[in-house]
Amino acid sequence: MPYAPANAHIHFALHPDHHPAVIATTTGPTADAARSHLHDLGWRSTGPTTMVLARIDCEEPHHTAQAAEQLRRYGFTTEIYPALQEEIDTEWTWANYPMSWCSRDEVREVSAEAQRIHDDIAEGRLTIHLHAHDGHTTVAVGSYKEGVRRHVHLHGEDHLRQETDLTFPTEAEAVAEFHRLYGVAVRPGPAPLTSREQAARQLLVGKPPSAAEETPAPAAEPPAAEPGEHEAFLAAPSTKRPSPPTNPSPFEPSSTTKHATAPTSPGRSPSTTAPSASASGTPP
Repeated sequence: MPYAPANAHIHFALHPDHHPAVIATTTGPTADAARSHLHDLGWRSTGPTTMVLARIDCEEPHHTAQAAEQLRRYGFTTEIYPALQEEIDTEWTWANYPMSWCSRDEVREVSAEAQRIHDDIAEGRLTIHLHAHDGHTTVAVGSYKEGVRRHVHLHGEDHLRQETDLTFPTEAEAVAEFHRLYGVAVRPGPAPLTSREQAARQLLVGKPPSAAEETPAPAAEPPAAEPGEHEAFLAAPSTKRPSPPTNPSPFEPSSTTKHATAPTSPGRSPSTTAPSASASGTPP
């Protein structure tokens, strides 16, 4: 059965202040329907006609291509600007990725799981009780309050955060084991916002990082975010994907390696110097 007519245009472009975040601009009588589809795919509104995709794994171009393809199947008209198309057509790898045996697809699967955890915390499905630093990265203990109620330990930050093999029938047992494992390093609530999360918060409220107000020098120990704040915003990539951290960690990527792949959109090349041609259609 064919989809209902969709009379809207969606223009995708790299965010000017937040590479590689992506801005979608929607116009047309059925733009609300297009925005609803994008919201289901992780995009968030920043204005009456604009939405932003900002992930914790720097995979925004990849997921933008998937979103554009889905919208075209629904009959919407999409346009991907050349700089973004070049990013879509470019494969890259994390430098010093800790799971070096993973294929590119497997790395994306790990990132997708980290994104799910991130979203569960942001939307209140997963509550973080305590956090600590194990000498390499951030660890935490939390409880799922919806669906299958379970209590888990988390390991890692941003695109590397995963659930460990430890699951517990009660919150008390999960917390007690966390204290046993990390002792004096344990701190209440979620960990402080990462630099990506702080920048993303500014982006998602429509305030680019370049226009952010100057903040005072941090205290010796940064204050912890409130339980509802830590994951309220999607992680923010840096101006180059990704930039070296201020305090390097074996779990944080530094540089990338790129090589071109076949374009994902028929007839479109990453070397194009003008906006790519619109594509639309209604599936059979």
